[in-house]
Amino acid sequence: MEAMIAWGLDVIRAVQTIENPVLTAAMRAITLLGSEYFYLIALPVFFWCVDARFGLRFGAVFLASSFINSWLKVLLGVPRPFTVDPAIGLSHETSLSMPSGHAQGSATFWGLIGPKVKRPWGLILALAVPLIVGFTRVYLGVHYPSDVLMGWALGWGIALAWLFLGPRVEALMGKAPIRAKLILAALASLGMNALLPGDTSLSGVFLGTCLGAIILFEKFDFDAQAGGLALKAARLALGVLGLVALYFGLKLVFPGEGSSLYGLFRFLRYALIGAWASLGAPWLFMRLGLAPSRGAAA
Repeated sequence: MEAMIAWGLDVIRAVQTIENPVLTAAMRAITLLGSEYFYLIALPVFFWCVDARFGLRFGAVFLASSFINSWLKVLLGVPRPFTVDPAIGLSHETSLSMPSGHAQGSATFWGLIGPKVKRPWGLILALAVPLIVGFTRVYLGVHYPSDVLMGWALGWGIALAWLFLGPRVEALMGKAPIRAKLILAALASLGMNALLPGDTSLSGVFLGTCLGAIILFEKFDFDAQAGGLALKAARLALGVLGLVALYFGLKLVFPGEGSSLYGLFRFLRYALIGAWASLGAPWLFMRLGLAPSRGAAA
């Protein structure tokens, strides 16, 4: 491990020989393509404005990938490069280092989207965006090259696995009764909490998203593709407003860090965010005439 860290620091120092303020500002902007805030907006866009069922599959796989990343960070316990050598820290993060969440997240995200985009642009996006995002992490001194390589391998591996195995899983889940789907989602969330008790956000948003979507597809006939650009823009604006209100509003009123109830309320907060994205917002869109409402699904 020490040899890997030493090699990684040497690579970061070599990359940073091209450092200048303009390039650093650009790298900080580009790296946001792999951030939590980007995905917090991008995933609901698919669910509300493109294809709700694809959005659920996409979101569930992406959240599973994010959980694996967070769990491995804690399991491996590799410190960030800038904690070993503060001189290379052009940006800072609070979590551990390996694997890179930005590299894994972007590889999973664009790897899942790629097959849906017209060739060759889908393949270009699936490869180019993760490569660029991964490079920014090394340049900024927040990840070793080994972190980025592991993140790419996991992200693209998960995307490819779903590409080949996903249809079988979907067919199996499609035949299951609603009660079985709800129980399975709850058990998966419970397992995530058991494996990663220190961070209940991913298990919370996973549970809320899955429960909400299961109810939506069983009880309503929400069509994300319906409506023109103006209606979709209105849905997106209203939906994002709800996300922001829940994300920051509940953070203000729920117990903060240091409270014995922090983990429980963090789980609840993120579960409500997930449920808003997959059920609350689509239901409101239909009630307000921003999306077709055809009543209960057949």
